[in-house]
Order: sequence, then C-alpha cells, then structure tokens
Amino acid sequence: MKKKPIQKAETKKPTISVIDYTQHSLEELRIKHIDDCERFKKTGSKSWIHVFGARKTPTLEKMGGLFDIHPIILDDINNTDQRPKLENHGTYLYTVLKLVSYNASQQRINIEQISIILSKSFLITFQEREEDVFHSIKERIRIEDAKIRKMPMDYLFYSLVDAVVDHYFLVLEQLGEHVTKLETQVLKLPSQKTMKAIHTLKHDMILLRKSIWPLREVVSNLRREESPLISSETDLYLKDIYDHTIQAIETAETFSDMLSSLLDLYLSTMSHKMNEVMKVLTIIATIFIPLTFLTGLYGMNFQYMPELNWEFGYPLALGIMFGVAVFMIIYFKRKNWF
Repeated sequence: MKKKPIQKAETKKPTISVIDYTQHSLEELRIKHIDDCERFKKTGSKSWIHVFGARKTPTLEKMGGLFDIHPIILDDINNTDQRPKLENHGTYLYTVLKLVSYNASQQRINIEQISIILSKSFLITFQEREEDVFHSIKERIRIEDAKIRKMPMDYLFYSLVDAVVDHYFLVLEQLGEHVTKLETQVLKLPSQKTMKAIHTLKHDMILLRKSIWPLREVVSNLRREESPLISSETDLYLKDIYDHTIQAIETAETFSDMLSSLLDLYLSTMSHKMNEVMKVLTIIATIFIPLTFLTGLYGMNFQYMPELNWEFGYPLALGIMFGVAVFMIIYFKRKNWF
C-alpha cells in the first residue's frame, strides 16, 4: 500500500491587511479571504496590501493568481535568501529588500526579507514576521492632508524603501555602541569571551554589508529604469535614498575596520601579557640558577670538604646565596627589566 506524503501543518496563518486610500478617503481592513482582495485591483484609488507570513503557504499562490504575479516571482518570495534586487515585469516592478534588526539581549542581528510589488494602482508587500516596521508610514497615510495621500503609488514605494534604509542606521547605531564596549573590554580586561564577541560581531557586519551593498545597485537601477511606474518627481527622493545607502555602507565599513583593529589589539594585548609573564618567570629562573649551582656544589658527596666541618659553613652558604639573589634583583631593577 502506497503511503501518503506527510503534509506539514502551517505554524501560523498568514494575515493580510489593506489600506485603500485617495486624497480624501481612507479605508483600513483585515482580509480574511483572498478573493476579497480582487476589488483592490481597480484604478480608482491606491491600495497597499501588506501580507505577513505567506511564505510556503497556499495563500501566496492564490495571491499570485489573483494579481497575475509570475511564478518565478512567487518562488523568490518563498525563498527568503534572495539578494536585494529589482526586476521590471512591464505592468509591475518586483523589488527584494533586506530588513535588518538588532537583538540586544542576544547581541545578534536578524535579517528578514521584504518583497515589494509595485503596480500603477496597488502595492503589495510580503513580510516574513509580523513586525510593524512601517508603522510611521501608516500614520502618515491616516493624515488627510499628508503628501503621501496626494502622490502616486511610487511615492508609497519610496517611503517603504526609505523606512528600510533608515532602519539600517538604527541598527548601525546599536552596533556602534557594542563596538565601543568591546573596545573598552579589550583595553581593560580582555578574555576569550571578548574575542568570541568580536568574531560574532564581525560575522554580523558581513551579513549587514551583504544586505546594504546590493541595495545601492537596486536604487541606482530604479533611477535609471525607464518605467511609467516611477515618476520624475519620485526620482528626486530616490536620489536621497541612494545617498543614505552610501552613508550606511561607509559606516558599516568603518565598523568592520574597527573590529579588525580590535582583533589585532586583542592579540597584541594577549601577546604582551604573555611576554610579561614569561619575563617574570625568566627573571625568577635566572636568580635561581646561581643558587642552584651552590646547592648542587655542596650537595656533592666528597669526603674532604672543609666547610662541612666548619661551625659557620651552613650560615655562610645561605648568606652567599642570599647575597647573590639580592645582587641580581638590584641589577635587574637598575636595568628596568621589572
């Protein structure tokens, strides 16, 4: 009998929220059935459809069929290890971004993929975790006289990308504080734990740079893209994002160089401490070399050794050893060897 394949249950049902707006009207709602999204394909208003947790679920396939999203795009949304990129599919633009957040308790960065589909009348965002990083944008949309309500759909797209880029600076600020703490630890009390923290942070910086570097190319391609979905007015705002991206890259590279210097400083500090220990041990061993010679000399079992029968022979031998030790300590002290 042929066994049926085991189907894995979804850990959490995807959620879909919609903000449908014009300059003078606003509607916010949660979608329970995918078919309810069909009415937002109309061109009379602007619709922002935000999907949480649709990865590897039937919901994503239904969304693709409803909005004519290419299967390759759906596959890219499913596979969240995509590199930030921009693809022009004629009637819509597909963009992949990496949202970076910092976990202060674990001192690690988390990277999440955000996929954006921009059309003339609607914009769809796919996010892995239900973390409202676009809260400020939603608040701006709720204001009737806000610029975002008057501008075309590409301005909302710009606002989302700008929010992701601004999040990089928040993470970089937190990482900068962590680098400063590590620098203090290296100078005051370096340990194996400190070196491990430096290596972990260097790995996180590599991941961060891999998320930021391609974004520069994405924004550059957006500005060069001859698409009716990107207006000339929005292009000015994209230039501002491009400048911010360059600034974030330079900051990340600065922190990466600082971590490399910290690692070198840690190794130098540990080497210096080891040298100090070896110097102390060498001085102690050097002091005991003549003392060992004297004790070895009088430890020989010869029959005729006058000092053995002399009343003050033992105190004299101890005195000589003590004098030699004091002399060598004074000599090393004058040489500034310790």
